[in-house]
Amino acid sequence: MKINDTIKKSASLGTDKTTTEKTNAVKTESANNKKADKSQVNIKDAGNVTLSPLSAQLKVLEAKVHASKVFDAEKVDAIKSAITNGKFNVDSGKVADGLIATVKDLLTTQ
Repeated sequence: MKINDTIKKSASLGTDKTTTEKTNAVKTESANNKKADKSQVNIKDAGNVTLSPLSAQLKVLEAKVHASKVFDAEKVDAIKSAITNGKFNVDSGKVADGLIATVKDLLTTQ
């Protein structure tokens, strides 16, 4: 059994070294600008907000998550009721095959 990680791969969330360095540089520059302009606060500009490109990526990612069907609610309810009624049967062969396949996959990727 494999876990679908397409959402994780679809958007990089700024975890690489260059993005981190850029973010730190922007934070440092912003802090320096705040210190320099502390005495010159303009009330009209206080309401303006600028969002980073990361926020746009997060919005796209959020839309993908909401649009994707994470699980089948009807199937989950059917399994819950089968467990409650004592009618749920586990096929140990399928479980074992899935575990073996997952282990093989993990061993070949490393």
